[in-house]
Formats: sequence, C-alpha cells, structure tokens
Amino acid sequence: GHIVRNWKVRWFVLLQDKLLYYKIEGGKKEPSPKGRILLDGCTITCPCLEYENRPLLIKLKTKTNTDYFLECCSREERDSWALDITGAIHAGHPVQVQELHRMKNSFKLLENISLHHIVERMCDSTTGIKLTRNLEQGNRYKETFTGSALVDWLISNSFAVSRFEAVTLASMLMEENFVKPVGARSTEATRYSDLSEQFLDDSTALYMFAETSKKNISSKEELQFNISELSGTIVKQGFLVKQGHKRKNWKVRRFVLRADPAFLHYYDPTKEENRPVGGFSLRGCLVSALEDNGVPAGVKGNVQGNLFKIITKNDIHYYIQASSKAERAQWIEAIKPLT
Repeated sequence: GHIVRNWKVRWFVLLQDKLLYYKIEGGKKEPSPKGRILLDGCTITCPCLEYENRPLLIKLKTKTNTDYFLECCSREERDSWALDITGAIHAGHPVQVQELHRMKNSFKLLENISLHHIVERMCDSTTGIKLTRNLEQGNRYKETFTGSALVDWLISNSFAVSRFEAVTLASMLMEENFVKPVGARSTEATRYSDLSEQFLDDSTALYMFAETSKKNISSKEELQFNISELSGTIVKQGFLVKQGHKRKNWKVRRFVLRADPAFLHYYDPTKEENRPVGGFSLRGCLVSALEDNGVPAGVKGNVQGNLFKIITKNDIHYYIQASSKAERAQWIEAIKPLT
C-alpha cells in the first residue's frame, strides 16, 4: 500500500501498456480496477532485495518515480510475471522481448544433474571453483569468485557448452540462493538490470556462496528434493494450513501441485529459501474431504473447518485446512486426477 505500508491481495491484469489491479471480495474480483500502473517509462527490478524477508518481490518504478512492490507466491510465478511485464515495457523493442523469451526457454538442466550437485562440485577442495580474497571500494571480501571465473568453471566441468548457457545456469544458482552477489558491481546489476543481465560474466563482478548453500549441501533432508520432482508443470498453488506430524500444531504453508511427475510440495513462507520443507508423490494417494461436525481422529489443536486429508501409498496421513469449502473442493478436484 502507498499510504498504510501493509500488504494486500490484489488481482492483477497485464495489458499492453498498463497493469491493472482489483480488490478481491468474496473470492471474486470487483468489476472496476482499484488502480493502475502505467508501464511507459517503467523500470523493473527482479529479484528485488529491499525486503529481506520477502524474496519473491518485483519492484516497478514509474517514470514519475512512484515505487510499486509486488509479491508473488513462487519463484516460477515471479519470473513469469517479470518476463511478461518486461516484455510489455519493451513492447516497442521486439528484439529485446525475443531475447528474454529465448533466455527463459532455451536452456534446461540435464535431468540427472541438480543444482545441489553443481554446488557440491563447486565446493570440492581440489576440483571446485578457486576462492580468493578481494578488495573492492575499501571492503575486503573473503572466499569470493568472479562472474567470469564461474562461467569458465561451469564450461570446463561440462555443465554448459557456451558462455550464454553458463550465464543462464549461474543466474539459476543465484536465484535459488546458492550464490549471492557481493560488492557494488554485481549487486547493482542484480537490482537494476533487465532479467537477461542480472548475472555478470565479468572479471570485476564478485560473487560468493550464500551461507544457506553450505547448509543445504550437508542436509540430507534438503537433498531428497531432486530436480526431476520439482520440474513438473505447476497445476495449482496457494496457501493452506497444515497439521505437523510431530507436534500436531497448525502452520501456514504455501502448497505447489505439480504434474508430470505428480508431486505435492509445501514451503515455509517465512523462510527466504524457495525450497520445499516437505512433499510427496501423489501416485497411489487417497484424498478426501472431512466433515466439519466434530474433530476427526488424528486431528488436534485449532481446527477452523474446511478440512481434507491425503493418505500416501506409504500410509502417511496429511491433514490440511482450506480457507473455504469452495477452496477445499478446488484442491481436491485438482489433486484427484494425479493420484
């Protein structure tokens, strides 16, 4: 919000020259827009790093210097919106739009290679990327590497065949919080460049391993989520309340339903890392609504209603609350065909 700096859900519609947003009442958008953002002369920043606890932001600055901060539900959704908004901003420059779409669609990780595997190789004491100390504008940085050094390493280790592919892969490592920019040169590019220019293949741009990446490498729980199960097409996503398996408490989680392969993952919205905290294959699962008259066996704590249950083929029971009966029905309808 511009006056009260709170966050509100809005329904957005992207047109060729403007972005309209609508209030939501009773699960439906109002007929008239609440406001609009004119895209002529806009600059877009994605990812936006101005709010540390909100890693999925897009920032739009209009030519009248008005700032808009928009938060998405997932990295995939954020990047998709950013790409399309950037395309609308540069509608008069078709070459730039084509390049953005080419970058988004032309490169994919090999199926048997995960980002975790690449970072493990990067951290290897003998064959990994060489870490050095660097001095920039009076600041000393330990254990850094340059953008061009990472591109060279990715190519020499056969993770990419061209500098274009290596830059794209390095951007993925940065977006997934394995690698972070340090120093003015690389940080400024992340904040203010177009999508295709946020990682710099440059010997003066400094990067380092994000602290979370080293934790993730040693965490067997994190490594169980491989690239194949997270590569499916997103069918549905949204916030639901899930009961924990050990403490039986209820926590808000962002659920992402994917097909081909069929998986349901859930994320902790309070964490900066855009990685699942849990998930399971939907093959062989049973999903059903639970009646609101009384608390079913196995359910404890604060139950508001609109419950449904998923039982995996390994007989693990997941209890989930939706915000309404309609939302519960939508989730069940989306999950059933994938079981």
